[in-house]
Amino acid sequence: MDNHVNTALPVRSGYVTKNRTAVSLLFLINGFTVGSWAPKIPEFAERLELSKFHLGLMILVLGIGSLTLMPIAGAQIARHGSRVVSLAMAVCLLPGLLALTLAPNIVTAAIAIFLFGGFMGAMDVAMNANAVAVEQSMRRAIMSSCHAFWSLGGLIGAGLGGLLIAHFGVFAHAVVATALAAITLAIAWNMILADQPHPDTKKEKTRLPMVPLPWLLGLVALFSMMPEGAVLDWGALYLREELGASVALSGFGFAAFSLTMAAMRFAGDLVRDRLGGVMTLRICTLFAIAGMLLAGFAPNAEIAILGFAFCGIGISNMVPIAFSAAGNIPHLKAGIGISVVTTMGYSGMLVAPSAIGFVAEHVGFSVVFMALPVLLLVVLALSSLARYADGISGGGH
Repeated sequence: MDNHVNTALPVRSGYVTKNRTAVSLLFLINGFTVGSWAPKIPEFAERLELSKFHLGLMILVLGIGSLTLMPIAGAQIARHGSRVVSLAMAVCLLPGLLALTLAPNIVTAAIAIFLFGGFMGAMDVAMNANAVAVEQSMRRAIMSSCHAFWSLGGLIGAGLGGLLIAHFGVFAHAVVATALAAITLAIAWNMILADQPHPDTKKEKTRLPMVPLPWLLGLVALFSMMPEGAVLDWGALYLREELGASVALSGFGFAAFSLTMAAMRFAGDLVRDRLGGVMTLRICTLFAIAGMLLAGFAPNAEIAILGFAFCGIGISNMVPIAFSAAGNIPHLKAGIGISVVTTMGYSGMLVAPSAIGFVAEHVGFSVVFMALPVLLLVVLALSSLARYADGISGGGH
């Protein structure tokens, strides 16, 4: 397959270009902003006197904001291109941390967190669409490494945020985080790939796709991100309550998952260039299934942590491949396909925590982790759709 592609198409560009650097910085900014929000949550809840239930509602509002603006972003990308929408949403997102820090009451905080989630999600759609455009221009996979920069940004944002809040307070942290994000955006600004649609394309009425392919790819993203949400939200509690891990050890579950995920996302593009989207997705899904089963059947915390590490290896490249495939569906605008897949995928991250918590309350977390591989079997069954991710090499459209 690779030999056929290489002989039929122009030579690929080098590994690092200005456009690739710029879109990677967009992912870094988005991840950094999300990571910077995490250490602010305790002070946010204390200042507004929110109970756990009300804080949960606030976080739900953030998710609703994301899911509301994501489809709108997809439509705007189809009309104006991903560069324009990425920059606009990044600029709108910049003051989000300051707004959340300065919100004086629950009503203004709810509005601020809705917009924060909305601009964050809309930027997510736009920067993924831009990454697809850069992939097509380079004829080389870059999506996994872009998501690795998002993970890296989240790690930096959370780590730096905790230190800044502890030593200088929440307002100083918001100012510094906003300034760092603004400087990074300024560096990326002129290097972001412009992908303006043709004038006749702008005039077309944008509507939800009626073909099944983007929705099936959305299912792949949804069933890939639900297990990720399970490890993120409930992994530590599972280790602590059901496997008797110490407070320190229980934190290693998500740490192991994040470490292997970030490492494999940086390596994922090279793997995908060599093996193709379908084979990469199948191998990743098998790793994820094995990791989930190992964690679910683990007799102790150490084995469960090993399972989470295997799971991180697998899940790392599943969603990036789904996004690349969505942006390369023939006869469908990239922004529309990606907005469908992104919205469906992130809805899994929104719905999964509460659903899993309800189920686990009755049957335990081990049963949940044993059952989640059923969703991954569906991903495996749909893995042939990942062939559209190889459209970056110039075929089909």
